[in-house]
Amino acid sequence: MSEGKIENAAVIPARFASTRLPGKPLLSDTGKPLIQHVVEAARRAKSLQRVIVATDDPRIADAVRRFGGEVAMTRADHPTGTDRVAEVAATIPEAGIIVNVQGDEPEIEGSTIDLLITLLREDPDAPMATLAAPIRSEAVYRDPSCVKVVAAGRRALYFSRAPIPHYRDAAPDFSDPTAPAALLHLGLYAYRRDFLLSIGSLPRSPLESAEKLEQLRVLEAGFPIAIGLVDEPSIGVDTPEDYRRFVARWRARNSG
Repeated sequence: MSEGKIENAAVIPARFASTRLPGKPLLSDTGKPLIQHVVEAARRAKSLQRVIVATDDPRIADAVRRFGGEVAMTRADHPTGTDRVAEVAATIPEAGIIVNVQGDEPEIEGSTIDLLITLLREDPDAPMATLAAPIRSEAVYRDPSCVKVVAAGRRALYFSRAPIPHYRDAAPDFSDPTAPAALLHLGLYAYRRDFLLSIGSLPRSPLESAEKLEQLRVLEAGFPIAIGLVDEPSIGVDTPEDYRRFVARWRARNSG
């Protein structure tokens, strides 16, 4: 890497408002705000040169600065986290790959982020990459809030809230690791920077409108999405119960 060149950057969109857990990024029962845990987890990725929190809330920005993190203030009217990430990406033209790390993933592995970047390096025709994990529960397979993906090799074919692939005769035993696997899509993305900046200009697609999944816009426009597999998804924080469980796990790991 040449001096001053940033090859890869992570951008973490963070909002104060949350229907199920207001003020989530600033919850600090561990002694650190949740957003600090996410930043520290992302910094463990070996392939990143910068980790930037993107927010429109001065309270989050102040918290990030207090722990020495990098923050970028963004507009408040972004309809999606992707748009917020793209606003920040536009300010770092020297970056080649931008990783969108969810702001409620305090336990994400650095190696998971590294895998995303490796996917784009090994698949030069793919403008973006994402991840999936095997589904080991029929309840998850049937749950429309859990997005499924069908893949062929290292390319995504389709994303859906419906249980896909459909097993015509009988669904397999999902607890059996040798059974045919359905895949749970993980909301983590890496983009080639130029492509990320162009996504907003792609027309909203019929399948995207039906499923309410913006990654379908990319597939319908004819762009491939590289996909990698991990054994287990990281555990996000969406509810007060999720946060309490995270705090309990964190205290157990740090009790010694």
